[in-house]
This record gives sequence, structure tokens and C-alpha cells, in this order.
Amino acid sequence: MARSPQGQKSIAVFGATGSIGASTLDLIARHPDRFRASVLTGGKNVEALIALVQHFKPDHAVIADESQYEALKSGVAGTSTIAHAGAAALADLAAAEADVMVSAITGTAGLLPTLSAVRAGGVIAIANKESLVAAGGIITREAQRHGATLLPIDSEHNAVFQAWAHARHDEVASITLTASGGPFWSRSLAEMQDITPAQAVKHPNWSMGQKVSVDSATMMNKGLEVMEAVVLFDLPEDRVKVLVHPSSVVHGMVQYRDGSILAQMGAADMRVPIAHALAWPDRLDWDAEQIDLTALADLAFHAPDDDRFPCLALAREASRRGGFAPTVLNAANEMAVEFFLNGTIGFLDIARLNRHMMESMTAGGDITLDDIIAVDQDTRRQALAWLSER
Repeated sequence: MARSPQGQKSIAVFGATGSIGASTLDLIARHPDRFRASVLTGGKNVEALIALVQHFKPDHAVIADESQYEALKSGVAGTSTIAHAGAAALADLAAAEADVMVSAITGTAGLLPTLSAVRAGGVIAIANKESLVAAGGIITREAQRHGATLLPIDSEHNAVFQAWAHARHDEVASITLTASGGPFWSRSLAEMQDITPAQAVKHPNWSMGQKVSVDSATMMNKGLEVMEAVVLFDLPEDRVKVLVHPSSVVHGMVQYRDGSILAQMGAADMRVPIAHALAWPDRLDWDAEQIDLTALADLAFHAPDDDRFPCLALAREASRRGGFAPTVLNAANEMAVEFFLNGTIGFLDIARLNRHMMESMTAGGDITLDDIIAVDQDTRRQALAWLSER
């Protein structure tokens, strides 16, 4: 891989065609003196990936869908970019030399590339919460073993990372992740029965991909983030709090044992946490929106409602149970969201499928990566069986 000029960081963007990828590439484009895109990857949207290659001229481009390889190769002809396809190429290039690997592939498809970058001892700016949920113990253990650095770029975890600062672990009483409540926070259960995919993907504050938007609407996204925070910050589940904060100004808080609370605030823009991770340990001036505190009419916080949004409670249960429970719940939820977006189940059925899979799982002992992959695949098969029996 070509070396970047001195002082310029090379950034490998895994999930470049998604919303996190777009925000990352916007920051890279604003600061060509500081950053260079060295690897860009996409899932199936080869046209979008080709357009990004033409603009950013990375060393390598990978399309996960192997059937799109010839299209990618043809699309990058005439550039210096080398085309690749498939899961093996994703894992290999995740381990290639880059100053920062941005892990933004949605779902457990991001697990192996993330683990590959960790084992290479790199700096991983991680937005792929599913990897930490399904295999968090393995990832953190391998990070310690290989000297890798994990920098969270989910807005809530990045907020906690900033507010935690240099405090000792025993000084922290708890952390709090905030949730917008999604588009249906004020709706009753009866009203949520007929929610459509088009309604669910319209988040009131954030611009996100379809899967994350649906997870936000069910509050499973916050549940995944609780499980992720348990791993990232080495805290028991009951010390990871959640508050619904509809204005999405405060993103995370750390409560210290002396009674102090430090909160991170910012605009509802994913470029804020991404910029922090890309420039870390420095700060990046990217013309960010500065919040006018005098214009804030509401900084209200509410307790989550487990009756209307049971996915958050399911995630807490999975975190407490440990073993394969987080892997099962994550895989079940990915399938449930896919079914919902395809119109084969209703909005409230997402939680029903997740609960069904949690109740039918068996306990696990020592967990290996192969075990996690096998359980993930088996859960997906069982979810398909559940759907066919309805």
C-alpha cells in the first residue's frame, strides 16, 4: 500500500457507501492535507463505490458482493486503484497498513474485517456495534494482545469516551447513553401496530441507514449500544444507564463517584464523533455547527418505556445472560429488521421474533470465533423457520 505524505493519515473506510462512510469521506475531502482514503469498500452498490473511487483515488477498492467484481474492475480501469471482491479480500485489506481503519460495515458482516484490523494492531474507529455485541470479548481480548486501539464513533460511546477522559475506572459510578426515542416515542402500542417501513426509516434527528433507523425506532439500537458499552468500557450492565432525550443535544454522560456528572454535547451530526476519532488524540476544525445554548428550549430526559419498546429490555437481558445470548439476539434482530423492511412481518413482530429466539437458545460455555459464527448462522436459519411457520 502506498505511503501517505508525512503528517497525512491514511484512512481505510470499510462501509464507504453507507451513511457513516459518507460522513467520514466528507471529512477527508475537507482536509486533504491531513487525511487520505487508502481503502474503500462497499457491499452491493458497485456504482456508488466506483464513483467514490473516481473521486478519492484510493489504493484499493473492495466490493463484498463477488458477482460485482468485473463491474468494479471495469469501473476503476484507468485509475491506480486495485479492485477486489469478497469476504477474504475485506479481511486481508483490513489488516493492511493504514493509520486508521473505519469499521462501518453494517451487521455481523463487519466482524471479520474488524477482527483482522485488531489483530494487525491497528487503530480502529468502530461504528460496527454488531461486532462488539456478537464477539466483544474476543475483540477486546485480541486488541489487548496485539496492542490495537479501539476508538468508538457511535455518537453515544464517543461521548462517554470524551467525558471519561483520563479518570480511573474505580472513579466512575455509571455511564449514561441518551436515546432520541426514535420517530414513535409518543405513540401507543395500538398505533405502532400499523407502522410501515417507510415511516420507520424516517428518523426525526439523525440521517442513518435503513437498518439503524429501524433499530432506533424499536430502541433495539440503544439495546445494542448498551451491550457495546459493557464491552468497550468494561462495566456491568446495570451501570450502563439509558435516558430518552428527544432533542439529541446531550449524547452521553459519565457520573463519577464524587457526585459529578460530565456530559458531552454536540449537534446531531455523525461527523462530530467521526472527526474526534480521525484526529485523535488531536481535535479537528471542520467548520462544525456550534450549538447556541440560549436557543435550546428543551433538555428534557425521560425513562425508557419497556412496555412499548421491549427490545431494550431484551438487550439488557442478553447482556446479563452473556454466553451466546448477545450473538443470538443480534442475529435474530438483523433477520427481523430484514423481514420488516421486506414487508413480511409487522413492526411489533420484530420484538416478538427477538424474544422467541432468546427463549429458544441454549447456554454456551467457552466461546470461540467459530462458535459465534455457527450460532449466528443457526439463529438466522431458525428465524427463517419461524417466519415460514407463521
